[in-house]
Amino acid sequence: MTAKIEDYYAPETFAKIKAFADQHETPFLVVDTSIIAGAYDELVGAFPRAKVYYAVKANPAVEVINLLKDKGANFDIASIYELDRVLSCGVSPERISYGNTIKKAKDIRYFYERGVRLFATDSEADLRNIAKAAPGSKVYARVLTEGTHTADWPLSRKFGCSNDMALDLMILARDLGLEPYGISFHVGSQQRDIGAWDAALAKVKSIFDRLKDEDGITLKMINMGGGFPGNYIMRTNELRTYATEIQRFLEEDFGDDLPEIILEPGRSMVANAGVLVSEVVLISRKAKHSLHRWVYIDVGKFSGLIETMDEALKYPIYTDKKGELEEVVIAGPTCDSADILYEDYKYALPLNLAIGDRLYWFTTGAYTTSYSAVEFNGFPPLMAYYI
Repeated sequence: MTAKIEDYYAPETFAKIKAFADQHETPFLVVDTSIIAGAYDELVGAFPRAKVYYAVKANPAVEVINLLKDKGANFDIASIYELDRVLSCGVSPERISYGNTIKKAKDIRYFYERGVRLFATDSEADLRNIAKAAPGSKVYARVLTEGTHTADWPLSRKFGCSNDMALDLMILARDLGLEPYGISFHVGSQQRDIGAWDAALAKVKSIFDRLKDEDGITLKMINMGGGFPGNYIMRTNELRTYATEIQRFLEEDFGDDLPEIILEPGRSMVANAGVLVSEVVLISRKAKHSLHRWVYIDVGKFSGLIETMDEALKYPIYTDKKGELEEVVIAGPTCDSADILYEDYKYALPLNLAIGDRLYWFTTGAYTTSYSAVEFNGFPPLMAYYI
């Protein structure tokens, strides 16, 4: 089935988006910034004691940065290029965290010289670079988590370290003149299992206790990363449910002695605000009696839909066409056989869908423009409009 508008947007909201989209040539992304503002307010209301550090990588548009800056957000930055953009929007360095654990020493110095004093780490080599290039800064160690099998877009293996290494890093940070400030984790993007936070927080609690009891180090912060879901096809709990359970986990582990809490939302902040508008380029069958049509569209893996890789995320797709449905394979326009969006998971689209018709991809405000290739096959990066 194609998506139902009312399951994802208020009718008047989608009518506004569609009226705007009708004036522009595909492919492009339309982002309703009022939805982002609402998502920020909802998160702050659900976690009143937490500091929000928006993960800029999800959507680095200046329109998004300025909106969140004015609402009081902080920012999680992954590179000097993101830093320059955020600073150019008038964000003060005290509202910035260098959350990437993989960074050059010269980039650490770049952040430090511009006033940033909060750095993530997960290795001794990186920590020593921070000590040299950003002396006296606050550092937090990122630990590995196990909740990745229930996340639609896992973030395991590449980032984080074991509990024992995190302990060693915080001790070393103190010895190097840095401030051992806290522990961070990420349960995986689009995490649908609330229990993943429970397991991660239990690990964090053990690190806090061991450092305090055995080494006299009192950590002050827990960075719980992101992971809160967007509204895709797969069902998830409401944000309020996540918040209620996670705060219960925190109270069970830390009681009244709750440290500073940081959240790094990306997907949950901007995904629902975006509608990607595409056009059908070609419809064909591979053989006379093929059971499935192939629907080729003018956007694909290399122009914003990379999270269809391994069919990890399943976007809601809407079309104006009505009538009898047939399961199809959906593919992008480029000369690369990897540019097939959905082949195993079959979307049912109307039999009367024709070349030139538009498909509207809901919940595409996150990780679309920022993943879009610069010039593969000569196609330009995905255009985006903010309304």
